[in-house]
Amino acid sequence: MKFSKTVLLFASAFMASCVGAENPTEASIKKAIEPRLGNNVKVDSVKETPYAGLYEVRIGDEIRYTDKTASYLIVGHVFNLKTSEDLTQARIDDINKIKFSDLPLEMALKTVKGNGKRVMAVFEDPNCGYCKRFRQQALKDVDNVTIYTFMYNILSEDSFTKSKNIWCSADRNKAWDDWMLSGKAAPAAPAGCNTPNEKVLALGQKLRINGTPNIFFADGSRVPGAIDIKTLESKLSSIKQ
Repeated sequence: MKFSKTVLLFASAFMASCVGAENPTEASIKKAIEPRLGNNVKVDSVKETPYAGLYEVRIGDEIRYTDKTASYLIVGHVFNLKTSEDLTQARIDDINKIKFSDLPLEMALKTVKGNGKRVMAVFEDPNCGYCKRFRQQALKDVDNVTIYTFMYNILSEDSFTKSKNIWCSADRNKAWDDWMLSGKAAPAAPAGCNTPNEKVLALGQKLRINGTPNIFFADGSRVPGAIDIKTLESKLSSIKQ
């Protein structure tokens, strides 16, 4: 098991005074530590953990730790040595969950394979090599699944053009597969065809999607990056549909 290197940073003695050592509250720790982390750093929450007297400091989708006086910042992952569980990663996965039913599925391509009972959503850029690999090595062969594909254009202006051409095709799903699996480009979109490109971009930014592919499952969990079909099947099988 590989451990992330933990870095301890002493907070400056010239900053605001520490909170009291007795009966510290999460609110007072948050108030003390936020200005010490630098300009424009917003602490979303501070939460007491059940281990080592540490307090979780959540900044966006990142987790840090501090002590009860907010004097130290600990950067790294905490592991349970008895179970080898990465407690920090489990917490990150939890805070990154979404409510799947809230996704605006009308802005996605919909592909139903087999009975379609297993449901997932994928954010992909048409110029993303890893997305093409994921589609070729996993999505092409997975069965009994409904896949919602959001064309999330973050790599170049050309991504918007390709996505528009695909969205405006007579058969969007075929046009997408033709491009992602075979490199066959869709014809130019007809004049006046509207796409959800900008709305999908805003949605992805709201969900803090910084790369593609990004995969969401019915239980709200996400997997950033491409995975093989074995890993995909294992994940789908673990979710109650």
